[in-house]
Formats: sequence, C-alpha cells, structure tokens
Amino acid sequence: MKKNILRSILEKWLTAWSLSRKLPLPERYKSGFKVEVGYPNQKRRFVFAELNNDFIELSKSIDEPGIFLKVCSSPDELKNQIHPKWIIQPQGYMMACFHQMDFRNCTLSDNYKLEFEHYNGTYLVRIITKQGELASTGHVVLVDDVAIYDRISTEPNHKRIGLASVLMKELEKIALANDVHHNFLVATEEGKAFYESLGWEMYSLYTSVVIPEYE
Repeated sequence: MKKNILRSILEKWLTAWSLSRKLPLPERYKSGFKVEVGYPNQKRRFVFAELNNDFIELSKSIDEPGIFLKVCSSPDELKNQIHPKWIIQPQGYMMACFHQMDFRNCTLSDNYKLEFEHYNGTYLVRIITKQGELASTGHVVLVDDVAIYDRISTEPNHKRIGLASVLMKELEKIALANDVHHNFLVATEEGKAFYESLGWEMYSLYTSVVIPEYE
C-alpha cells in the first residue's frame, strides 16, 4: 500500500470525523494531522498514516493526559517505540468497501421507522420505535469521492434483530445517490466481524495511545 494513498484517505476520514461532530477541521502537523477536539476526556488528537520519527518525537514531547496519538500501525510496532506512560487503547481497524454491500433479508419491522437529518455535509439516519425510543443510529459523511461511515450503534435492547444492517443499507443508499462508491470506516474489534459480513475488508490497523488521567 502506498503511504501517500493511505495519508490521503486518512485526511478525508479525519475531515469527516470532525464534520460529523461539528469540530474544527484537521490541520496538517508535520507528516500527520491534528484536530482540536476540546472534550473533557479528549483534548486533541494527532493522526499519522505510518509510525515514523514525527510520531515518535511528538510522543516524547507530550506529558499531558487526554491527548490521543493515533497511527495506522500495529500495537507491537508501537509499544517498543514509545514511553510506557502511553497506554495502548483497544484495537481499531480502518476498513474499506469498494462495491455495494452484501445485504440479506434486510427489511425494517413495522415496529420501527426511519428518521433522516442532514447537517455539515453529514447525513444522520436514526431508527426509532413507534413509541419514539431510539434503537439505532449512524452517520455517513461524503468527502470528495469517499463516503465515511461513522458512529454506527444499536441500543443494547434492540440488538440481534438486523437493525444495524438496515441502517448501513440506508447510509449506503445516500452515498450511491451521490455517485460515491468508495467507502471507509474505523471499526472496533466487535464491529469488524459485522462489517466483514457485509463485504468490507481491513484496509489498515488503526492504533491509539493516550496518557491516562490519574486521580
């Protein structure tokens, strides 16, 4: 994989991540990117396409909790290059899908309905019950020729009945309606298997570290 291709995708993904959260857009930081997040548990994040000297030198310069460093690299590569003050977070996976997703028996029960919202270049789809209870939600952000899927979640008491598949199908419809066919997302370990069942493949590992806040 060419690093410049990965870096371009990473910039589009991070732009979408920021737009969907109404945060400042990413800024270039040496060979990576920076976002001023401003959350109590995440002040800012730096994201790199590869583990390099820029990443390593930055990690040496930070002692403040709540600043996340993220890189398309494995934890094994990372842990021998950074100080033990940095704690490796649960593994993430950048995933890609360059064809229509594989949906089977994907229909919404009469007990649920869809809601749509559009803001900041972001399309938000909600699945709610007829009583108004939120069951599942997800976002897709279109950045140039790429669709970035973000914050796909289903409430615990509505899982295992196919709502996530319905949600992804609706988000894909939005991308296709805008003639966008290159899809990316970052998945958790749990989410990875679900996306693979829809035809997604791993594009890169996505590893995060942070200095924790101690009481």
